[in-house]
Formats: sequence, C-alpha cells, structure tokens
Amino acid sequence: MPAFDDSDFGVDTSLTQIKSKDSTLLQKVKSNGSHTVGSYGSTLSIPGGASLHQSIEVPATRSSISDTTPYMHNLSLSPSMKDRRGSRNSFGVSLPIPRSHRQSRLSSVYSAEGRPERPGMPPIQPTREILASHVQDMSTEKVKAAKDMAFVFDIDGVLIHGDRLIPEGKRVLEILNGDNELGIKVPHIFLTNGSGKPEQARVQQLSNILHSPISTDQFIQSHTPMRALAEYYDTVLVVGGEGYRCREFAEEYGFKNIVVPNDIIAWDPTIAPYRVFTPEERATSRPRDFAKTKIDAIMVFSDSRDYATDMQIIMDLLRSENGRLGTVAKDPESQRIPIYFSQGDMLCPTEHPIPRMSQGAFRIGLEAMYKALTGVELERVVYGKPELATYKYADEVITSWMDQIHNEEKLPKNIYMIGDNPASDIIGGNMYGWNTCLVRTGVYQGEGNDENNPASFGVFVNVLEAVKTAVRNELGQDFIFEFNDKINPVLHGNGASAIE
Repeated sequence: MPAFDDSDFGVDTSLTQIKSKDSTLLQKVKSNGSHTVGSYGSTLSIPGGASLHQSIEVPATRSSISDTTPYMHNLSLSPSMKDRRGSRNSFGVSLPIPRSHRQSRLSSVYSAEGRPERPGMPPIQPTREILASHVQDMSTEKVKAAKDMAFVFDIDGVLIHGDRLIPEGKRVLEILNGDNELGIKVPHIFLTNGSGKPEQARVQQLSNILHSPISTDQFIQSHTPMRALAEYYDTVLVVGGEGYRCREFAEEYGFKNIVVPNDIIAWDPTIAPYRVFTPEERATSRPRDFAKTKIDAIMVFSDSRDYATDMQIIMDLLRSENGRLGTVAKDPESQRIPIYFSQGDMLCPTEHPIPRMSQGAFRIGLEAMYKALTGVELERVVYGKPELATYKYADEVITSWMDQIHNEEKLPKNIYMIGDNPASDIIGGNMYGWNTCLVRTGVYQGEGNDENNPASFGVFVNVLEAVKTAVRNELGQDFIFEFNDKINPVLHGNGASAIE
C-alpha cells in the first residue's frame, strides 16, 4: 500500500532538521528513555520501556510549524488536497496502534441457533454453506477475485443517519455477507470517526439498525486504536461522551488510573464556576486530592458534552506544572503534558438536516485559547480519518477478518473506501492508495465529484450503487447480486433441484 510521506503534504523537509539548540533537549529526552513526538524543540513525548513491543508505532508527517493563525485546522479553511498543509499531527510523532488479535476461523462458524430441533437429535445444520462451496468450486477465478477485494465503510451518512437506517445499507450488507451468485462473504470492515460508546455496545446498536450481524472484530471507532496508549501512561484525564461511558471504555482499553472531569469538579467545584453539579453526579464521581495527583496525559475520546467545563479543565492542565492542577508552569511549553484527540472532523451528519459540529470544532477552540494565553502553538496528536495510524490499523483489522472468514491471513489488493465526507473519508483513502467512493447521502450533497478532494472511483447516489459498481469492476459486469439456494449441487446448474 502507498504510504504517507512529506511530499504528500507539501512539507518542507528542511524544516525537519533539528537545530543545534534543540539537540541538547533531544539528548535529554533520549536519556530519559522517551521518544520525541513533538515538532523540533517540543517536549511532547511518550515514555519508553520494555512494553513497547505490544503496540505498533506509526510515524506521522507534519511541518514543524503548526500555523494556527492562518488555518486553525487543515480541514476548516483549506480542505483541498492541492494546498493541504500537512498532517494535523506533530512532526516526528509516533502514534501507537494496537496489534490485531488473530483469531481462529472456527470463531466465525455459524451455529444453527434459532432453527427447530428434532427430539434427541443434533440441531439441523444450515445447508447454504454447502451449496455455496459447490458453486465456488466451479468459479475459482471469481472466488479468487472476491477474496482479493475488500470494502471499508464509513457509517454515519453512508449506512445510517443517527439511529435511522439508510435502506440501501441493509441490502449492501446482505450482498457482502453471501447473498450473491457465489454465496461468498466479501471482506468488509467499518471505519468511523464516531465515538462515545464501547465497541460492543456500538456494534450491537448497528446490528439492530442494519438488521445484519456485525462483529467487533470488523469495527473501528475513532478511539479504538487509542487502546495502544494504555501502556504508555499511568494517570490520564479522559474527556467526552455521555456520563461516565468514557471511563468505562478507557478501563476496557487497559488504562490503569482514569480521571474524568466530574472527579475534578467533585474535588473543587470552583474550577468550573458555571457548572451545576447534581447530587447524582457527585455520588458517581471519584474525587481525590488532585493537587497531589500528577496527570500524565489528556485523552479526548469523544465529543464534549460541556464545552465550558471541559475546556477549562484541559486548559488548566495544559498550563500546569507537569499535569498538577492548581499550579501554573513558568514555562508551559516545556512542562506541558501531551493531549490526544480521537478524530478531527469539523462536522458530523446526524438526523438533523444540516451536519452538526464535531470534535474538530472543540479542538480548534482549545488551540486558539492556548495560543492566546501562551503565545505558542499547541502540540497535539489526532487519530481517526484521515490520519495514517488509523489506516495502518485498518490494514491489521482487514487482515485479521480475512483470516476469520476465509482462513487466509492476507490483505486484499483492491480496497474500496466508501464515505460521505470528502475532507476525511476521501482524502484519507486517496492518500493511502485505496479506491474511494463518495456518496451523496451524508455530508456531501454536491453535483459531480468534489472539486477539492475528488473520489478516485467516482460519486454515487448511495452506498448500494457504489458497492455494485465496485464488485462488477472486480468480478465482471454480469455478476449477480443474489444467491440461488435452489441450485442442484450435483449438476452445478442454474435450474431447480430435482429433489423438491
């Protein structure tokens, strides 16, 4: 797969040369067993240690100049790939992603659950897989091509709107799960910048909406790859999502010592003077003496539900002495703790007719406030589309899913990204070398292809048309999008079986 490099972003590589005055700082960081992840001269780092082999570190590219003033965000004022100013992430940063857990193909074998049973006999087993295997034996070239393609779906604006199904999305999953002339499963995963719920809960919700089974093993939320950060930091502030859900999935990810904004307000309500703190919130919070607690990093897992409170607490920590609340650093740049965002989208399609502001808007506000208060740019790290780490992780997930459904641990050559947002789905897929399909059921409502970030494979009225066109491109124009379960398994014909 093509990878990102400086030339993809118009980055002046001369800026990457560390000047002599920064060499001393770099040596200090190395001597402490840390990896520099900020732009040159920055002290943003992730701790080193023997456990680093548990995750994969993906280098990100970015000019060493953050230039908030003219742009604020690379997707806000200048969304074009033509004059894109570089990755959102700090130059030289390593974004850890988890290694995918390979699972046996046996884990995906379907049982006869829900089928009638005969007294004293084993459950009646499905026969469709047997019939499909006969068809596939007679169509080896098509089967090979089907296994060498994969789909990556954005969710909101492509398959659903909020909790409402886009009808074509249901049919697409039926086709890819085997309702096609080969009866074969075509590899597909879900890659969304959505967040705020544990993966299992979100997958269950999607399965109910789409009326199709979805596994957590084929699902990536914006914060899913951030589970790799758990081995780097001890005490973290986790922000975003409803109630205390962000704490729940941070615990599932393996973070050891998790703080949420409500814990801090329960300790000192004056930190957020305009916040009304209810007795119920106080009862479920976990206050402690945060003046004596060192917070190692800030994780924005999902959209903030209370901008004023969350921004105040985050800003206090970013300007503190090494993450201790109640302090103000003499040099906030060198003593600043790292901050990670799960994604950078400005807008998100919902049931509302006009897309709503997303996590990117929250981050822009923090960047602007930090620049205004300190005079320097905020070094930060962003996961999610279109950042490289997310696509590297997608490769891991696709390969693992191939192993589950086809017992072949490999990455298909022809991958199709289907999305509704040119500024994240399309730009990211294009830069990673995927075939990109833009649909008009979400953020994008324009005529023709997007001028700034054109989809490489085309623009489609909906996801079903995109998938059918892609499949015919790989498997032939005469490919049939339904399975004939009355086929004679002996004659391999197209007629009905004589045993009826």
